[in-house]
Amino acid sequence: MVFRDLFSEEHWRLRLLYGAMLAMFGILLATLWRMQVAHGKTYQTDLVRQSVRRVRLPGMRGRIYDRAGRCVADNRPSYCIAVYLEELRRPGRWSRTIDRVDTLIDELSAVLEIPRQVDREDIQIHTRRRLPLAFLAWRDVDEIALARLAENVLGEAGVDVYVEAVREYPFGKLACHLLGYVGRAEQKSADEEPYHYYLPEMGGKAGIEKVFDGVLRGEPGGRLVRVDVSGFRYDDKELALAERAPHNGLNLKLALDFGIQEIVEGALADRPGAAVVVDPRNGDVLAMASAPGFDLNEFAPAISSERWETLLKDPAKPMLNRVTAGAYAPGSTFKPVVALAALENDKATPNTTYTCPGYFSLGRARFGCWQTRGHGALNMEQGIEHSCNVYFFRTGLQTGLDPIYNQAAALGLGRKTEIPVDFEVPGLIPNDAWKRRTMNDGWRDGDTCNLSIGQGALLVTPIQMAMLTAAIANGGQLYRPRVVTEIVDDEGAVVRQFPPVVANTLKWVPRNIRLVRDGMHDVVMSPRGTGRTAGVPGLDMAGKTGTAEYGRKEDGRNIAWMIAFAPYEHPRYAVVVMVEDAVSGGTTAAPVVKSILAGITASDGKEGEG
Repeated sequence: MVFRDLFSEEHWRLRLLYGAMLAMFGILLATLWRMQVAHGKTYQTDLVRQSVRRVRLPGMRGRIYDRAGRCVADNRPSYCIAVYLEELRRPGRWSRTIDRVDTLIDELSAVLEIPRQVDREDIQIHTRRRLPLAFLAWRDVDEIALARLAENVLGEAGVDVYVEAVREYPFGKLACHLLGYVGRAEQKSADEEPYHYYLPEMGGKAGIEKVFDGVLRGEPGGRLVRVDVSGFRYDDKELALAERAPHNGLNLKLALDFGIQEIVEGALADRPGAAVVVDPRNGDVLAMASAPGFDLNEFAPAISSERWETLLKDPAKPMLNRVTAGAYAPGSTFKPVVALAALENDKATPNTTYTCPGYFSLGRARFGCWQTRGHGALNMEQGIEHSCNVYFFRTGLQTGLDPIYNQAAALGLGRKTEIPVDFEVPGLIPNDAWKRRTMNDGWRDGDTCNLSIGQGALLVTPIQMAMLTAAIANGGQLYRPRVVTEIVDDEGAVVRQFPPVVANTLKWVPRNIRLVRDGMHDVVMSPRGTGRTAGVPGLDMAGKTGTAEYGRKEDGRNIAWMIAFAPYEHPRYAVVVMVEDAVSGGTTAAPVVKSILAGITASDGKEGEG
């Protein structure tokens, strides 16, 4: 009866409604067929893609070796205690899982007898950003804690030992400013494929570690993990097979000799200053020290904020690399440059003689010599030996600004040496254009007098003076400082070499450079030389001391310098020492040079290296 009524003419509305319902049901069936049968594989792929996350696996950082093959920057295993949140998951709200993890960490802290390193907020951040990864509740735990963990906890759900690589510096603070240190690396580079999660990776933050970070870091690998709608990870053996292993970084071989480095830092001690030893034959930096320094291992795995603040606020500035980033007046160590400028421009001869009464008058100005009673009559070689200010006031005025400026520039002053460090200052050679630009005043004869004894606005860095000294020692080859000699792989195969680079060749007249070298020889070897306290018994050497005033004149603050090279006839070592807040070059810097060269020559096998 009902069906007969349904198809009657009076119930056309019901027929229309039922027809619409059948049509909609047909559309639903067709859609389901299209999604599950016709395009099922496509939607399944999209579903998998949405639930799979990419994890970036860092490569092991490359090692750094000195010239003798000593490993000076290595990697060590750091044992961490990890908590796996997916194994501790509680149904319901997130807070229940977080509560469970928080309670577990308190329980572990009591059992292991170590204080907590993380708080509840750290757990919350991990659940929001890094849920599929292990939560590291403790990092870098000691053997005692690991033993307690193995005895009381291991085997229980949610807790395990996690090993990560941490940078290690076997020599502690030696060459700390040059080697540099590492920290948390940047997560992603512009040309790298995107990842959802990044495991902790070391990145260079200073020194060689920073400059060669791309070489040391290696190539990352990748891992796929499947997560559910809440973000929890679950095992998937098929995805585990898709893991791509990372490749270790390449290794660096340095020109540095850590035997010499230890001698240099021991001689310099913790006095604020710097010291450099260079091989004049090829520009190899054999040692490079800035004092005071810091222990590189404090930065691994991470330096505390309190310790970082202490280092930054220390008035002795231990984080400053004085070798490359400290600019100072060179004092009398600049006098050989003035002598060469005068001789090469025919403004003086070996026999040019001036008399020093202990002062020099220029108009109404009076410039004093460090020897107040005067030196008497001196020729060029004697002027260098006695470091007579009056002799060089007169020589500088006779020579003129431009030849002195040009000679200093040819020797690398006023520009960066391009040593591979993360920060270097160029120093300053003042001239008329500079003075007009900065002081709105022209150059005067008094400025030339100050420049001639390495004072005034002249600024140099210890690394510049080291390369300058090496050029005088070898007769005119100005090398670019070489720190890294090779890049090698784990098998020892050479990937790239860095040959010596000559930055400039100075074609000095042989008799002129010989005269300057002879004067520097007398500085150390003569009983009246200003650098005689640097003399090492049995070692024929040359040098030049310098004392530069800085700060307010009434404070009486001095910077002590000495440059030296040895052996005299066939130099293998060029040495520069600079000490802040010192007495004088002869009193403060020269004994440090003596200690360095005595230590080097006494060390077996050190003299012939290079």
